[in-house]
Amino acid sequence: MSLRDAVDAYIAWRRAHGAKFDAGAHRLHQFCKHAGGNSCCDAITEADVRSFLSGEGPLTASRAIKYSALAGFYRYAISRGYATSAPLPPREAEPRQPLPAPPYVYSREELQRLFGAIDASRKRSVQLGADTLRVLLLLLYGAGLRLGEAERLTLEDADLPDALLTIRDTKFHKDRLVPVARPLAGALRTYAAKRAERPMPKGSASTFLANRDGTPLVRGTIHGAFAKLLKVAGIGARNDGRRTPCLHSLRHAAAVHRLESWYRQGADVQRLLPALATWLGHADLNGTQVYLTMTPELLHQASVRFDTYVNGGDHE
Repeated sequence: MSLRDAVDAYIAWRRAHGAKFDAGAHRLHQFCKHAGGNSCCDAITEADVRSFLSGEGPLTASRAIKYSALAGFYRYAISRGYATSAPLPPREAEPRQPLPAPPYVYSREELQRLFGAIDASRKRSVQLGADTLRVLLLLLYGAGLRLGEAERLTLEDADLPDALLTIRDTKFHKDRLVPVARPLAGALRTYAAKRAERPMPKGSASTFLANRDGTPLVRGTIHGAFAKLLKVAGIGARNDGRRTPCLHSLRHAAAVHRLESWYRQGADVQRLLPALATWLGHADLNGTQVYLTMTPELLHQASVRFDTYVNGGDHE
């Protein structure tokens, strides 16, 4: 069997067992292109694999991701008799991946500038209007949604009288309910009234967020619109080791700002972390605890709490 056919069979097998496997499939298709998809599996050499893993740039975390994708594929291929061995270099010989750069977290002042610049940035927009872009950003920040979750949200998923969103087909294949605060619920109701005047190709199953002609939002258009918004708002990358500001940074900001508020209120943050993890749709607490050290403000609030505890203020 050719490498490409074996890879396609593996991808189909993973998806048949409930995995989305989009990123893994992309990596494996890249490997087919690199190593020669028409070659048989056993014709692939360790040199081919090392060349693919190395890429053309400096070492990044993507090397370990590539390795894991190939390791999973070859375990499957060997078990099915498509390959007799895995041409991967020993895992213990793999270089240690660099620590990822911390994500960008918008300050509250930056958020004000960002939302204040939406109308100016969308003056000449054809499809994605200012009202839709504003509500999209509010969902990412105010409800902590991932971009894909906001894009897939349908009219019937938005229970606006009860201020409750049903988030389906999440990153971990689980649905979740997300309650929204009163101000956000009001903004969603206002938008829903405008949305009702636009075409609904699938009735109540049509997307909540839509272009002016009622069609679903296009990912490339969203990213282009946001890049322009960042420019108008005067927000750009900083030379401080953090990642470049992006749409997903709104979700990071939502989590960090919630934690900061809890610290200022004197709440038991460790006890509340599971609730935050559920709200964000994390599979476990590991994805949520990373936010505890993300900003100087958060570290300051934690330090104040610790000082208060040491000095006897929290012993009651």
